[in-house]
Amino acid sequence: MNVTLLQAMTGSARVLNGKVAIVTGSTSGIGLGIAHAFASAGASVVINGFGKQDEIGNTIESLQRETGVAAVYSAADMTKPDEIAGMVNLALETFGRLDILVNNAGIFHVGPIDQLPVEKWDAVVAINLSSAFHTIRLALPAMHRQGGGRIINIASALALVGLPLTSAYAATKHGIVGLTKVVALETAEQNITCNAICPGNVWTPLAEERIAEQMKVHGLPREEVIRTILLAEQPNKRFAMAEEIGAFATFLASDAAASITGAALPMDGGWTAH
Repeated sequence: MNVTLLQAMTGSARVLNGKVAIVTGSTSGIGLGIAHAFASAGASVVINGFGKQDEIGNTIESLQRETGVAAVYSAADMTKPDEIAGMVNLALETFGRLDILVNNAGIFHVGPIDQLPVEKWDAVVAINLSSAFHTIRLALPAMHRQGGGRIINIASALALVGLPLTSAYAATKHGIVGLTKVVALETAEQNITCNAICPGNVWTPLAEERIAEQMKVHGLPREEVIRTILLAEQPNKRFAMAEEIGAFATFLASDAAASITGAALPMDGGWTAH
């Protein structure tokens, strides 16, 4: 984690000392970047997501070694409410509290709406939207008992604008913003905040796969694919880094952001400024 970037966002490198966080979909990409940022800021973390067990074990080990905080792994499937409940219980049983919840787990499917398989729609809704409902309803009782908490939902620039061929993804991300606003209003007097981060294109392992696919489909060189296809809607023409999302999430989880709630906050390089 870039500590200098974190300090610039929060004013301190350990602003989350003593806190406990769950980050869904955090075995790679944005979620792992957020988990690293939280751990670097002093929070114990529950990692969640799919992957090879030895790789996940290495992730947990390196995170603990680099940050000096405790981390545990939950294999909860975000389509199964009972497993989500088990993940929340794991946090409470292991650490005795739950201060921060980040709903990051998500999947993406591209295609015209009249050709979108029903099972794909159902899967995107279950993971991108319904899972956030379940994690929030299960986490709130602990936050109420503690007298406060932070909920951060990872939405998307497509929570604020539309894009052809993304009906399921855009619908769920718009739904996440609506859920964020309602939860913020319902918890406003309990020292609980709920906000949505809306990233544009973020550099992750999946981004590299998309570049290779588009180079093959369009017969274009790498840099042209990045600029004219993947970043076509993004004015700054650069991918955000997971560390940037992590630093912003850390700020929202800190005391400095106590008055920010119910917001859909773009991190999209100007995409939604059009």
